[in-house]
Amino acid sequence: MITPTEQRNPRTLAIDAVGTTEILRMVNAEDARVAGAVGAVIPELAQAVDAGVEAIRNGGRVHYFGAGTSGRLAVLDAAELLPTFHAPDDLVVAHHAGGIEALLRAVENVEDSEEGGAADAASVTGHDLVIGLAASGSTPYVAGALRAARAVGATTVLVTSNPSAPLAPLADIVIAADTGPEVIAGSTRLKAGTAQKLILNGFSTTLMIKLGRTWSNLMVDMVATNQKLRGRMLRILAEATGADEAACSAALAEADGELKPALVHLLTGSPVARAREALEQAGGRVAIALGRLSAPA
Repeated sequence: MITPTEQRNPRTLAIDAVGTTEILRMVNAEDARVAGAVGAVIPELAQAVDAGVEAIRNGGRVHYFGAGTSGRLAVLDAAELLPTFHAPDDLVVAHHAGGIEALLRAVENVEDSEEGGAADAASVTGHDLVIGLAASGSTPYVAGALRAARAVGATTVLVTSNPSAPLAPLADIVIAADTGPEVIAGSTRLKAGTAQKLILNGFSTTLMIKLGRTWSNLMVDMVATNQKLRGRMLRILAEATGADEAACSAALAEADGELKPALVHLLTGSPVARAREALEQAGGRVAIALGRLSAPA
């Protein structure tokens, strides 16, 4: 049986016979279907987030496994968690079939290797959450990783665009965003890839929120690695506290450039050392630290 992502799309049969604008309208019309498909799987995505929170709080990690577009999107998502949320490098780990070389150009046969997926999953433990990404729901590399994860007792998740994914029995949670046939048959870097990006965005962002790496909708655990991010830190402090730029700069300096203790210090008037202590007692969660210090936030 042909998977949905491999089928021809009846709405784009004439895509090569129309003008540039009409081609783009066809692509855009198909893209518009993606958000609804992802919205339909939010209950399953929520289960995956809660499983990820539980894994990390029990000393485990989150692992992504994918090949091709799926693997590249996984690497992108994991890489952006450090500058955005100051997540440790090994908190969310992305495994891409073929390694670094395959990020830049296709490497033949690596996605067809169950053994390769199992080998890359050698570091997985029973405390971890393992997420396999496979648009077709049948990638052997992902199958090998999910089987190896199951063997050690890890919780497993499958992200796919095939509601009848062959790999579904290997997953405790199946997130199947039914994006249907692609604009160009089989080109899953399109709608299926967009769905995976939205799912990963939702998963990792919600995971970081639940782990206390935001306060309200502000990035309070970010790392200022360049001038733009240093400016963003000051804007976050000013917006959150109402303090002027000079006070925010002084608070950041006193907190050794760490935004969270500077924020709690400014909101409560507590010394930076006391703010830092309250954050440690609260597991890094600003709202709880403010409550402990009776802040009028």
